Amino acid sequence: MYEITVLPMPDDFEGEVVATLVSRKTATGSRRAVLYLHGFTDYFFQDHLAEHYVQSGIDFYALDLRKYGRSLLPHQTRGLIRSITDYFPEIDEAVRIIRRDHDELVLNAHSTGGLIAPLWADRVRGRGLVQGLVLNSPFFDLNVSFPKRLAADVLRTPLSYSRRVLPLGVSTVYGQSLHRSEQGEWDYDLELKPLGGFSVHAMWLAAIRRAQRRLHAGLSVDVPVLVLSSSAGLRVKDFVPEARSADVVLDPRQIARWATAVGPHVTCVRVKDGVHDLVLSSEPVRKQVFAEMDRWMKAYLEPRPQE
Repeated sequence: MYEITVLPMPDDFEGEVVATLVSRKTATGSRRAVLYLHGFTDYFFQDHLAEHYVQSGIDFYALDLRKYGRSLLPHQTRGLIRSITDYFPEIDEAVRIIRRDHDELVLNAHSTGGLIAPLWADRVRGRGLVQGLVLNSPFFDLNVSFPKRLAADVLRTPLSYSRRVLPLGVSTVYGQSLHRSEQGEWDYDLELKPLGGFSVHAMWLAAIRRAQRRLHAGLSVDVPVLVLSSSAGLRVKDFVPEARSADVVLDPRQIARWATAVGPHVTCVRVKDGVHDLVLSSEPVRKQVFAEMDRWMKAYLEPRPQE
């Protein structure tokens, strides 16, 4: 059902690097494709997302980025990069492979992937490599208190090159709301996506903040963009039932605020009762999410009949 292709990448500061391209094709073949980019403490496991696209006649691809999921090597620190641009080579290679057999490509990206995707798309604008972006709760800003935000921005200093783990604490609320061993309905590998997330290193956070400042200054992505987020955010230390119907990771108001910084053609949709990864929301909510995605793709990407 799925094909897996390992993409060797040039070594980085920790040594050997690979990315992993997962694909699921339609039975009859398609000239349209989607490439999915996951978020932080994440990897591709959302089979129902792939199924939705394939049933819609679109070939599905997902990229486990370096140091995540299927791409994590024993010597590597989970998720650790010096710059968001570190991911660009594997996206370039995945897109090169996909475009050999497809005329249309959409990037569907979640959370940190939703920050990476527009920065990559801005870099390749004008080249026709991608025809649209679907951003699912993109990581456009930090959802932290002002003192923590100030501390994060101090990382413009030499601390930005430190592998020091930041004392931010560990929350299992989001993981508890998702995994079926706790309060959720989803089954995924807790070694690859732990309930409490990955450690946050100074180097990683500095890279994220540089990328966010670049987005806040304004990008010029030259294709239509759909930005999806929950209608409500929730910040809690311990699990509460409401965590299953709100974004407990990011603030949807910030996502809406920065959505138009991506480019000139942006559609922003707020989904009632959505969780951080909107396609992992309760069934009625994720059906709405898929309907919004389908409506947007039909409006902006499907070829129109000749008049």
